[in-house]
Amino acid sequence: MTDEKLLVAQLKDKSTQELAFRNLMGLYKKRLYWHIRKIVLSHDDADDVLQNTFIKVFKNIHNFNEESKLYSWMYRIATNESITFINKKAQKLNVDISELQYAMAETLENDENYSGDNIQLLLQKAIISLPQKQQLVFNMKYFDEMKYDEMAEILETSVGALKASYFHAVKKIENYIKLNLPT
Repeated sequence: MTDEKLLVAQLKDKSTQELAFRNLMGLYKKRLYWHIRKIVLSHDDADDVLQNTFIKVFKNIHNFNEESKLYSWMYRIATNESITFINKKAQKLNVDISELQYAMAETLENDENYSGDNIQLLLQKAIISLPQKQQLVFNMKYFDEMKYDEMAEILETSVGALKASYFHAVKKIENYIKLNLPT
């Protein structure tokens, strides 16, 4: 039995579930946090979404069919929770999602938990200028160094579509940076 299969079995067993869930959080908390943070941008929002993600994982572990990897399943939940969070926040503020994300990027400079320099901030603004799917694909490929087949499993789309999205995202980011780079 592989480590992952053993962990899943322990998560589904009431007698070992609590300890297994703590182990699961220890294994994936940091990676999921940074994935979520790239989508929602704010540290506080990322913490909230991460907590919601782990609650969903805990409540739905019995529905995990083990056809995909556990991390891929959790990553999909984190992605969906992040997108739902952004959509609800935009709806609550009565603004377009792209407007909200741009406003969030503008506040990054003042976020005490953001440690990037001006170039990193420019890159974040360039990423935010992308359509949501291209943002996800770019972040997963560039920052998380995910393989296309893993991304296809998480986003439930074809490798070819992902490669095209990444290519277009890179071109748009390059153009954004060229236009906005201080001289």
